[in-house]
Amino acid sequence: MTDATASQHSASPSYHPLENPSSLGKWFIPLFGVVLIGGLGYVGYALAADLAIANSVPWLLLGLALLIALGFEFVNGFHDTANAVATVIYTRSMPAELAVVWSGFFNFLGVLLSSGAVAFGILALLPVELILQVGSGSGLAMVFALLIAAIIWNLGTWYLGLPSSSSHTLIGSIIGVGLANQFLAPQGTATSGVDWSQATNIGLSLLISPLIGFGLAAILLLVMKVLVRNKALYEEPKGNKPPPLWIRGLLIFTCTGVSFAHGSNDGQKGMGLIMLILIGLVPTAFALNRTPDAQYLHAYEQASANVETALQKYVKPGVTVADAKAEVANAVKNKAWNDTTTVALQQFIHTSSAQISKFPTLEAVPTSLVGNIRNDVYLIGEALKLIDKNKLLPMQGADLDAVKAYHQAVDNATKFIPLWVKVAVALALGLGTMVGWKRIVVTVGEKIGKTHLTYGQGASAEVVAMVTIGAADHLGLPVSTTHVLSSGVAGTMAANGSGLQWSTVRNMLLAWVLTLPASIAIAFGLYVILRQVF
Repeated sequence: MTDATASQHSASPSYHPLENPSSLGKWFIPLFGVVLIGGLGYVGYALAADLAIANSVPWLLLGLALLIALGFEFVNGFHDTANAVATVIYTRSMPAELAVVWSGFFNFLGVLLSSGAVAFGILALLPVELILQVGSGSGLAMVFALLIAAIIWNLGTWYLGLPSSSSHTLIGSIIGVGLANQFLAPQGTATSGVDWSQATNIGLSLLISPLIGFGLAAILLLVMKVLVRNKALYEEPKGNKPPPLWIRGLLIFTCTGVSFAHGSNDGQKGMGLIMLILIGLVPTAFALNRTPDAQYLHAYEQASANVETALQKYVKPGVTVADAKAEVANAVKNKAWNDTTTVALQQFIHTSSAQISKFPTLEAVPTSLVGNIRNDVYLIGEALKLIDKNKLLPMQGADLDAVKAYHQAVDNATKFIPLWVKVAVALALGLGTMVGWKRIVVTVGEKIGKTHLTYGQGASAEVVAMVTIGAADHLGLPVSTTHVLSSGVAGTMAANGSGLQWSTVRNMLLAWVLTLPASIAIAFGLYVILRQVF
C-alpha cells in the first residue's frame, strides 16, 4: 500500500507554473534575436543619419552615455515589466515563455506610440540651468549621476526580489542631483535647485497610486463575488488547467493593457534622458526638431505675434528692462513674476522670433546657432509655463489661449523624440523583461499572499493596474507599475481573507519608504564626485 501510494505520488506531475515549459520555449530566444538584430540595425542606421550633420561627435562619451541610459531601461524591464505577466502565469492563462514574449511585444508598442508628456514631465524636475547647459561639465555629471544611482538601487532591490519602483528611484535620483547642484553652487549664486511644485505633484501620484491599487482591487474582487457566483474563480487553480474562457480572455487582455501602459509610461523616462544626452553631446544634430511640418515656422511666427499682442495688454507704463533674457531666466529659476517679467518676456519672444524668422525652416538654421536658439526657445517655454500652468500672471481667456498656442509651438521645436530613440528604449525594455523576469514574478505570484493567486484575484489586480497606469499616462504623470500591481494583489488577498505574508509586505513597504531617500543620497554623492571629473 505504501509502495502504491509512493508510486502514485512520484508519478504525479508538477503543476508549478514556472516548471514544465511549453513547446513555445524553443522559439523564445530565436524570435527575440531576430527582433533585436533588426532593431539594432535600424537604430544604428538612423543614429548615423542624424549625426551626419553634426560638426563633431564625442563618440566614446556618447556611446558610454547611451549605454548607461539604455542600461537603466534594461533594468527597468526585468524589474517592473515582470509584474505585468505574474498574474497570467500564476493563473495558467498563458505559458510563462509566451506571456513574457507577449508582454515584451506590447511594451514595445506602448513605447513607440507614447506621447512624450511623461518624459518631459520628469525632466521638468531638473534644475533649469542644468538643462540649458547640459553639454557642460555640470550637465554631464547630472546625467551620469542620476542614471547610475537609479541603476544601483534597482539592481539591489531586484537581487533581493523586492518589487521596488524604477519610477520612484529615478525621481529620487533627480532630486538628489538638484540638491547637490544647489549645495555646490557658490554662495550668492542664483540656482533653481529642485522644482518642488513638480516634485510634489509627481510624489503624490507615486504615493496615491499604490493605495488606489490596493483599495480598488479589493473592492473589484468583492463586487465580482457578488455578481459572478462561480466558486472556481475564487479558488486555487487545479493542476495546469486554464481558467474559464471569459476570465482567461480578461486576464490576457489586462496583461496586454498593463504591458502597453507600462511601455508608454515607464519607457518615456528613458527617452527623456536619452534626449538630454543627445542635446548635451551633439547639440547641432538634436537641439532643435529639424523634421516638423513644412508650415511649422509660419505657424510659429503667427503664434509668436499673437502672444506678443496678448502680453502687451498686461505691460505697465514706464516699466523698462535692461537684459530681457536674464530677467526671464531669473523668473524661471525663482518661480516668481512681476511687472518687469512681463516686459522682459515680450521683448525676449520678439527677439527670438526675429532670429528664427530669418530661416525658411528649422532644418536651415546654421549649426553654429542651433544650441543658442534651442536654449532661448526652451527658456521661453519654461516662462510660459509660469503663466499657463502656475497662473502667476492672471490673463483673460482669449489671451491665455494665445499663450497656450505659442507654448505648444515652442514645445514642438524643443521637446521631440526621434523614432530610433523609441525603438532603442523598447528593445532595452523588452530584453530586460526576457532576461530577468522570474525573480519578481515569483514574489508577486507566491510571496505576497498566504494562498495561491486565484483567477478572480489576478483579474481584479490587473484591471485596476491597467486603468490606473493608462489614466496616469494620459495625464502625463509617472506612476509605478510595480507599486500599483503588487499592491493590487495584496488588496485582493486581504479582501479574499487569504491573509498576507507580512515578511514580504514589510520588505515591500521598507523598499517603498527607503527608495526616495536612498536614491537621493546615492545621486547626491555621485554628482559631487562626478563634478570633479567633468
